[in-house]
Amino acid sequence: MSESRNLPYSNLAKLPLHNSPIPIPSHRHAAPSAPWPWVDISDEVDQTQLDTDLPPVPKDCDHSTCNGVCWMDYPKSRFPNWTERQVRKSKIWDAVHCYDTAKKCTIYHVDVNDKGIFTNADSLVTVNSCPAETWKKFMEPHSFKGLRVRALFLENLSGPVLQMLGAKYNIEPFFFSSSLNWIPSRYQEDIRPGVGDHITISMTYLRSLSRKSTRVDPSMSEAHTEVNTTDSDKASLLEQMIDTKAPLDIRAGDVKRQLILDLLSVHLLRRKEGSVIISYHPSYDTLETTKADYLQKRIRFAGQSVYWQSIFQNSPDPTFVLLTFVWNALYAWDEALENLYTHICRLESEVITTSEMTLTQGLHTIRAHLLHYSSLLEDFRKTVEFIRVTHNPALDAPEVTEEQRNSSKIYMERECSNLLSEIARLEMQRSMQDKRLKNVMGLVFSSVNIIDSKRMQKMTEAAVRDSAALTCSVAMKQIAYLTMIFLPASFVAAVFGMNVKEISPNTKGTLPHYIGTAISLTIVTIWIIIAFQSRYIFPERVTFWKRLGWPVLLFLRFLGKDPYEQNKAEQEASHLLPFASASIKQDMARVRHT
Repeated sequence: MSESRNLPYSNLAKLPLHNSPIPIPSHRHAAPSAPWPWVDISDEVDQTQLDTDLPPVPKDCDHSTCNGVCWMDYPKSRFPNWTERQVRKSKIWDAVHCYDTAKKCTIYHVDVNDKGIFTNADSLVTVNSCPAETWKKFMEPHSFKGLRVRALFLENLSGPVLQMLGAKYNIEPFFFSSSLNWIPSRYQEDIRPGVGDHITISMTYLRSLSRKSTRVDPSMSEAHTEVNTTDSDKASLLEQMIDTKAPLDIRAGDVKRQLILDLLSVHLLRRKEGSVIISYHPSYDTLETTKADYLQKRIRFAGQSVYWQSIFQNSPDPTFVLLTFVWNALYAWDEALENLYTHICRLESEVITTSEMTLTQGLHTIRAHLLHYSSLLEDFRKTVEFIRVTHNPALDAPEVTEEQRNSSKIYMERECSNLLSEIARLEMQRSMQDKRLKNVMGLVFSSVNIIDSKRMQKMTEAAVRDSAALTCSVAMKQIAYLTMIFLPASFVAAVFGMNVKEISPNTKGTLPHYIGTAISLTIVTIWIIIAFQSRYIFPERVTFWKRLGWPVLLFLRFLGKDPYEQNKAEQEASHLLPFASASIKQDMARVRHT
């Protein structure tokens, strides 16, 4: 095997890890059902909190007499069990006190009235230096009459805005901690029969983006071309295997793309009137996540759908607006797996035609990501199932008619079933791609074994020839010594027995005639012998008459023009076909046709 295929595995420990901003999720801290928020087994319980005489559940605050203390001390003002150490560990402290003041926090919003019409799409830019002014805007009296739900999209969330939203809407800090730490979570809390509740969903999903960098993965070269892979490219492949949360470089057709992870984190306050949806959007310099204004436009555009308008108009449940957020994630999943399928088909053709071991490393990288995607799709399925089975207590209010309750139940069952069906299709598509990768990786190893077997066969044949030569060497030396004794006499007898004019004047032959005839016959003999023994010059199954043209072939190869080069590549690929699946054979035929 050539040196270009050998990877310096001794240097793997020196390879840099991906600096992915996505943290490893701590699932035990995902929901309020965990009785010790952000207190691990090795952590000590705060004795001061244990000794306090204050009630564990503070009274509701209308924020008219607290002079802003309620929001400035959030989360402890509303949730006393969240001590400072827990707030620090959950990263809420950093979000409140260490946010980037140079970035302005923008709140995009859109309202949905009781007729299902999307209105009042606008934005609010907060001033970090004047939090009191922002709080005053938050506390301005709003009439919720005729308003079914208001959706808020948070861009560059600042500390004061986090505290104001948490205090105003009495949001469990788990929503912010799950969002900041990318923890998949699904929970319902503050259930009030006939009034409403709070539900939170947080999940990671896959999205496909155009790749801005110009670095090309070595596995993306054109089919039927030689792949020249440098050590730095191989190292890059291995770096992608280290962190499945890092972006995955792919190529869909002629477009370079990246598969990245994105976050859907939504808190829904469900009420009879004036429900509120809060959508958190993380902001990173090294990761391009979904922007708040983009999702606001997508949700508004869903409001113009005839299909969804019939649901919005016939059901007062604000959960259907939440389902449009979920559909956005499903669209992203479907597009990402579609682009990945195109990339895998390209890699299969590369592997079959080149048998490069470096491509196998690229396939292993993709397979590692696919295994991670399986867990993300399972979280996606659980999220939709949670929405389906979590009843909205506000629908039990006397103002809601029995017809509206039944229609809401039917619509919810139908739409969640549609989402679950689509998620099952995505999982089947992911599983199929994983099996194709496993099959083509086995094909590469089989091809390498075939090549090694051929080399071993040649080495064995050479060893046998050498052994036979060693066995006969003693006898051949004895015959050679005996022949050398009579060689001078035989040479003199042959010369004096020649019928040439120089020796026998009465003959017509001359010495030049003898030399010309002897040289011609010697050349013809050597020509035919090389033609018979030319299996190392010509490929297999070449007729003897074509083998007689071996001098022409050697001359063309000297000029760099080998007419049998393509045939050799096809023969090597034909050896691999018995190991390939029907789908791979179809891809080979399609590549050859193009």
